Amino acid sequence: MKMILVPIDFSADSINALEHAIIIANKIDASVRLIHVVKSKKFEPPFVINEFTSILSNSIDDFMKRIIEKYAKKVKAGMDFKIREGKIYREICNQAKYDDAYLIIMGTHGLSGFEEKVIGSNAYRVVVNSPCPIITIRQKFNPIEPRKIILPIDMSKETRKKIPFVTEYALNFNSEIHVIGVSNVNSNDIKQKLTLYCNQVEEYLNEKKLAVHKDIIMNNDITESIIQYAVKNDAQLIAIMTEQLNRLAFWLGPTAQEIVNNSPIPVMSFSSLIF
Repeated sequence: MKMILVPIDFSADSINALEHAIIIANKIDASVRLIHVVKSKKFEPPFVINEFTSILSNSIDDFMKRIIEKYAKKVKAGMDFKIREGKIYREICNQAKYDDAYLIIMGTHGLSGFEEKVIGSNAYRVVVNSPCPIITIRQKFNPIEPRKIILPIDMSKETRKKIPFVTEYALNFNSEIHVIGVSNVNSNDIKQKLTLYCNQVEEYLNEKKLAVHKDIIMNNDITESIIQYAVKNDAQLIAIMTEQLNRLAFWLGPTAQEIVNNSPIPVMSFSSLIF
């Protein structure tokens, strides 16, 4: 059975990520596992957690059980939790690897951060090191099925590795996929190649009976162009690679970080570690 891993630090961001995960889990027949990471066995932070504050407790286990009590009945395939000790990003990735997780769904900001243009350091490190696809979500984006998915395609071979997973994911929701060729180098040769690549992706998606739209974006500020395109088209997900090796590729590490940092829309990231 598929399993979705959701890091929980009791912040509003992490609870919002959990509510997204429940919608997705029920659609793909997956279970949900919550994970909370403590720095040491003696680490018992004085949490103050919205609706979870009616009972005073210094036990992380108690708080996790209360979340389970509230949400488990909403997950068809079941929900449980794990508490691990160590570095937050490392233990989340280790748990995902151990469980062979299908997906990690994580808020971009936790208790230690606030809403700004730079995602929390732990979220960023999980994105880079995750052994499975990860969806990062800002708190203000309400839980909703992904009716439209933005699928950027650049000049590298690596960018197309995400297509099978995105296709399988989209089929669960009958999503409309927007295939967009992207480059920050404006030349006819690159435009022709991007058009060819996008046509090949369109053909593949059509064979899977998915609705497809195509566009080419050639702009120095690709990050902003992608986000604007996604917002304009009322998309619910952007799927990217976290890094590429080709010098003409768009999804270099720092640029992928900009997408995750700045997108108000959930971002599904794929690390090269997955493939």
